[in-house]
Amino acid sequence: MPSIQSSDSTSNDSTTNHNPLSIGTGLASLGIVFGDLGTSPLYTLQTIANANGGHFTNASALGVMSLIFWSLMVTISIKYCGFVLRADNKGEGGILALMALVGAGTFRSGLKLLTVMGLLGAALLYGDGVITPAISVLSALEGVNVVTTFLKPFVMPAAVIILVALFAAQRFGTEKIGRAFGPVMLLWFAVIAVLGGIAVARHPGVLVAINPWYALDYIAHAGSRGLLILGGVFLCVTGGEALYADMGHFGKAPIRWSWYGLVLPSLLLSYAGQTAYIMDKGNITGNPFFQIAPSWTIYPLVLLATLATVIASQAIITGSFSMTRQAMQLGWLPGLAIRQTSDKVYGQIYVPVVNWLMMVATVGTTVGFGSSDRLAGAYGTAVATTMLLTTGLLFQVMRQVWSWPAILAFGVGGLFLIVDGVFFSANVIKIADGGWLPLSFAGLLFLIMLTWRTGVDAIRASIQQAAEPVDRFLSDLAKGVIPRVDGTTVFLTRSTQKVSRLIMDHAHFVGVLPRNSIALSIEFTNTPRIYGPACHLVEKVGEGLWHVIARFGFMEIPDLRAALRSADGFDANIDFDQAMFVGTRDLVVRKPSGSIFSRWQLELFSFLYRNSAKVVDRFDLPPHNVVEIARLIEI
Repeated sequence: MPSIQSSDSTSNDSTTNHNPLSIGTGLASLGIVFGDLGTSPLYTLQTIANANGGHFTNASALGVMSLIFWSLMVTISIKYCGFVLRADNKGEGGILALMALVGAGTFRSGLKLLTVMGLLGAALLYGDGVITPAISVLSALEGVNVVTTFLKPFVMPAAVIILVALFAAQRFGTEKIGRAFGPVMLLWFAVIAVLGGIAVARHPGVLVAINPWYALDYIAHAGSRGLLILGGVFLCVTGGEALYADMGHFGKAPIRWSWYGLVLPSLLLSYAGQTAYIMDKGNITGNPFFQIAPSWTIYPLVLLATLATVIASQAIITGSFSMTRQAMQLGWLPGLAIRQTSDKVYGQIYVPVVNWLMMVATVGTTVGFGSSDRLAGAYGTAVATTMLLTTGLLFQVMRQVWSWPAILAFGVGGLFLIVDGVFFSANVIKIADGGWLPLSFAGLLFLIMLTWRTGVDAIRASIQQAAEPVDRFLSDLAKGVIPRVDGTTVFLTRSTQKVSRLIMDHAHFVGVLPRNSIALSIEFTNTPRIYGPACHLVEKVGEGLWHVIARFGFMEIPDLRAALRSADGFDANIDFDQAMFVGTRDLVVRKPSGSIFSRWQLELFSFLYRNSAKVVDRFDLPPHNVVEIARLIEI
């Protein structure tokens, strides 16, 4: 098998937008980037109202609105759009890209804490990816309850049907339907802005909530309900991590212009309109988002809201696929089959295992909780923790990559840390009410990541050869003791030695060695893409024997034959389209002298190792040109 490891070389170069600023790009970003943030008005104020018992005074309603306003401004407008988007890794975003940017792609002395922060943040986003589709689709469909209670028993089954259909459609790709994402979300933001604006016009006094004093005064007098209210307020910013993760698809400028020019004003109008309605009523039951709309618009609004939440769910699913590829190629997850669903759009990929596991978890969550208000307790815990971890990594970027003075980094990072810390505390108390669910998903995935990386490192150490057998093999090769046959064979190896154990074992058991024998190690670097020849290091270690290291970025789909064709240093005319590729399917067993793993963890690693993607699937090689050899590896 190839050496799936991350290079320790980290580039501090930061790119600006690699996508042009255009109306089309900004429109496309509405569905992918802002789906989660854009649908949060469906459940945020409803959750706050439930936490407050449905009763509001003018002062408390203005306090809630002020909290929402300043949360959006500080967390999204300032932290994410202003600072986090600057922390791009060659144009790519997301917490794994951020982790790699600070050189924490592997466990290294002095960086282990940063590595754990990045991995835990990524694992938590999977937990959020399970909850987001469930709460979004449920909250949209529950809008029909404003008009009639007759359809209430059918809301949860309808949500399950929609979610199953959404996950089932992933294998076909989203290139065609994705073209409609932007226009649908544009209509969505226009509608929520108009509905909110009409409500604000009836009660313009709500606009004074821009004064932060209302937020501070409300929290100061909220008493024991304060953290519950803050937990509900946090739901308005839960799409911030998705905004950062999708930066590589659209670039910084389109995301910022879309946020400041359309998304933020629309969200603020919607929240302000709902708050104005609450101030008029004083006591509310149900969802104020649908209650501010005229009764004749409810059914069309439910349909539009459902489409918007499906788009938001699609963005979460696509983001999970992308993050899985990053984790795989940085060496933290086993190789999984990845299908490219578009020959035009690089980011259009499909990971079957992740898709079906997420579907089972999401549908199970939908059935288990049954309604959006019950799911609100589970929602937000994972994202709040991820945002806290992102701030920690961002501080490291400020000091290490941007070379900020300590006082400036502590000042800016400290402000974000205070806000994130408050929201984290508000969500921790929701663990018993459902917050345990995404945390459990994240904990399991984090354990899998650590187990996989530890096991792979142990295998790599196990197959290293001592210098004496290598020297003897090269001596025998030079003397002609080892017969040579015509042909070219590429040996895919995890070893970084100039002569891998796989080549020596092949010569020993088969009795011959191909005329052109190449030991190929594959490394995935801490940068998203490698520009220029991927095989930039070719070492001739014997007659017709080469050691090649091919490096790819963690966002690339490796093409081994193209990489080899681009390499310089071969003194033979080699046709890599006809070459044979030899990999391994190792059987991992426990060392008699004691394993690095406990028995259950060794079983877990063995299961992951046996079921990881085959060479032909992982590296797009023709099956008739690939041979896999079974070996027994003790760790």
